[in-house]
Amino acid sequence: MIAAVSAVIFFAAGPAWPGGTGDAAVVFELKSPAFENNGVIPKTYSCEGRDVSPQLQWSGVPQGTKSFAIICDDPDAPVGTWVHWVIYNIPEVSRGLPEGVSGLEVLEDGSRQGITDFRRTGYGGPCPPPGKPHRYFFKLYALDIVLDLEGKIAKDALLDAMEGHILAEATLIGTYKR
Repeated sequence: MIAAVSAVIFFAAGPAWPGGTGDAAVVFELKSPAFENNGVIPKTYSCEGRDVSPQLQWSGVPQGTKSFAIICDDPDAPVGTWVHWVIYNIPEVSRGLPEGVSGLEVLEDGSRQGITDFRRTGYGGPCPPPGKPHRYFFKLYALDIVLDLEGKIAKDALLDAMEGHILAEATLIGTYKR
């Protein structure tokens, strides 16, 4: 299956863009071969399946990126936005994550995973109550630093730590219904 390009942020290359010449644009984008943007997330990646993270791929990385972070959440949850994944300090050389990222707090490449609303580290797939489809926002952040955070942090702490350090953001949205 070929995935559609996610929502992207365009940055005009110019004097304010490191290395920019003013005559090109950089597109930071996030996609997945598992589902199209605004498409249905396959059951494999949900609580009804294997509950593993989907493969993610990104391109158009802005110059000066030192690390990446991903937050996946569901703004349609009955209790308010539900956090499904918090992962940060993904190395700047990375251009994606494989399917089925381990739930360990610290991964082999140095990436760290925070706590989700499932009260654990690692990815927790879609698991909405029966009814209308929910939207799942996979938000990728290119950061100009490697974050100095310890322990199992939550989404809000990550967002606070990233403030002022986000070079670009790209979003991939999937839907899921039970």
